[in-house]
Amino acid sequence: MPVRIRSRGAWILSLVVLGAVFFVNACQAAPSPPSSGGTSGGGATAPAVAPPVRLSGAIAIDGSSTVFPVTEAVAEEFRKVQSGVRVTVGISGTGGGFQKFCNGELDIADASRPISSSEQEACRSKNIEWVELAVAIDGLSVLVNPQNTWATCMTVAELKRVWEPDATGAVTRWNQVRPEWPDQPMRLYGPGTDSGTFDYFTEAINGRARASRSDYTASEDDNVLVQGIAGDQYSLGYFGYAYYQENRNRLKLVQVDGGSGCITPSDDTILGGTYKPLSRPIYIYPSRAALQRLEVMEFTRFYLSKAPELVPQVGYIKQQPTVYAEGLQRLDRLAASR
Repeated sequence: MPVRIRSRGAWILSLVVLGAVFFVNACQAAPSPPSSGGTSGGGATAPAVAPPVRLSGAIAIDGSSTVFPVTEAVAEEFRKVQSGVRVTVGISGTGGGFQKFCNGELDIADASRPISSSEQEACRSKNIEWVELAVAIDGLSVLVNPQNTWATCMTVAELKRVWEPDATGAVTRWNQVRPEWPDQPMRLYGPGTDSGTFDYFTEAINGRARASRSDYTASEDDNVLVQGIAGDQYSLGYFGYAYYQENRNRLKLVQVDGGSGCITPSDDTILGGTYKPLSRPIYIYPSRAALQRLEVMEFTRFYLSKAPELVPQVGYIKQQPTVYAEGLQRLDRLAASR
């Protein structure tokens, strides 16, 4: 009898253990509720929620070097929760990115300016539809070498004198901008012609997009521009605010006088619009066809949900919460219409 009692007790204990294991496994297997993409009662953007299923596939992104730090930061975070999705992020410039996007080569285009009318036409000719989503605010920064002690502030008119097409081969020395500045060569660094930063700067400063002098060191890779300015006392250049933030110990900001006095780009002046005329929103453009794939839809939702946290970390200014909330709602409507 003692043996039988012990056997029955072990049998009962086994049932209890098996039941507990089944309950735990069932809880772990239950999918998390999908993110609603809406807002909380206080109107803040809903926090990022990992998609309810394990995803796979690949997402191709290319375009603006200005937007690259934001997109790459989001991609790194997304890989942590969806390691089965391969996200690649290139930096061929806004124009180069839109060219690939309108050829159907990309799922998402990074852009430091809105899509142009000619690019819209190119996309429509290939039946490529898109969704424009603002992800951050950037303040184009004018930079010099830290050893530059004279160019602390420049007016829009002075910047135009340096960068307009007629300056090619003509305005080549610092004292041609202001007589009291050194009679030394002025070596220029700026984005290449495929860059949205180039388009925006030339329109804001020279009055016409893509109207620029040609005799300067150009690159779609802002790190090349950083290296050039950091290594040359008589250099002058421009690019996105985040790359200055990342290299602030190697570069020096130039204040810009847009008509209301000399203003330094900062979180407050860029978001508040007092840093004029070089503040602008930056974007991502997922294609509607790509958003039909769950991995692209979830990545884009993840992007807008994480942007308020990640954008400041990479040196840009986050959009107002309503901008991200509205973007998430647009994605919800697209998902519901599938």
